[in-house]
Amino acid sequence: MADRMNYTMLLDFYELTMAQGYFLSGQKDKIAYFDVFFRDIPDGGGFAIAAGLQDIIDYIKNLKFTEEDIAYLRGKGLFTEEFLAYLADFRFTGDIYAVPEGTPIFPREPFMIVRAPTIEAQIIETYVLLTLNHQSLIATKANRIVRAADGRAVMEFGARRAQGAAAAINGARAAYIAGCASTSNAIADRDYHVNASGTMAHAWVQMFDNEYDAFAAYCRTYPTSATLLIDTYNVMKSGLPNAIRAFKEILIPQGIHNFGVRIDSGDIAYLTKKIRQKLDEEGLPECKIVVSNSLDEYIIRDILRQGAEVNSFGVGERLITAKSNPVFGGVY
Repeated sequence: MADRMNYTMLLDFYELTMAQGYFLSGQKDKIAYFDVFFRDIPDGGGFAIAAGLQDIIDYIKNLKFTEEDIAYLRGKGLFTEEFLAYLADFRFTGDIYAVPEGTPIFPREPFMIVRAPTIEAQIIETYVLLTLNHQSLIATKANRIVRAADGRAVMEFGARRAQGAAAAINGARAAYIAGCASTSNAIADRDYHVNASGTMAHAWVQMFDNEYDAFAAYCRTYPTSATLLIDTYNVMKSGLPNAIRAFKEILIPQGIHNFGVRIDSGDIAYLTKKIRQKLDEEGLPECKIVVSNSLDEYIIRDILRQGAEVNSFGVGERLITAKSNPVFGGVY
């Protein structure tokens, strides 16, 4: 990724104190092997999904203690000038063996092995763990959700509920690796080529004098990809009739049949069945139904068992935070 931030100092301080200990005791060139594995599968699942390798490769390529880093460490009064001179010329020269991203992984089996001189292997510990722990966690959760959707597309919608900017970006990437079809996160598309997608917010509908005008304007603006949010006021009495009118008056006369409706609230199983019935009665079997609103694999499974008529899911907070089990216990 272009203009990548230098994360060399993103480490636990004891890695630096141990590194100096290795340096002063003559062990800096001793080769060490570190295994990365995890203890338990999140949510009691059958397997986890590995993710994060590409970011680790980018990190290692950019490893470099800057003059500001050296000045900061000198100010701590703990490090010798000889050790600081070693850090000033620091580069990673070891080897990394890892399974490809997207590979199913299992507890207590290494999915990455670091072979390097002791100090080099020690200094990268924190970044390797935080990256694999986070992205493998989100990839595992996303894959559970994708499998629950049973062939229906899952869009990652979690950026605004993620725990920080990096979690939103890297989480979108991990979700895509695990099988999500797209993300709402534009920067993830720009930097990682994860397909960005989205519809509209309730605010769009509220900005117009009435719901039909909002839908009509959106159809005119995006005629080949209009998905209308129909639950701002009342799904069956207002939203769906206005959406059908907009499709019939604006899109179908142009020969356009690629459109859809989305609901973000209510009894999803009940509403989607009613929506599908009405769309079919109106001669719009091609109209897609998208649902969102605090979904996870358990809710998706349950509503599909109830016969919900859904073409795709937008899944946000419970995916991007792996809410039901938010810690991936990887160790180094």
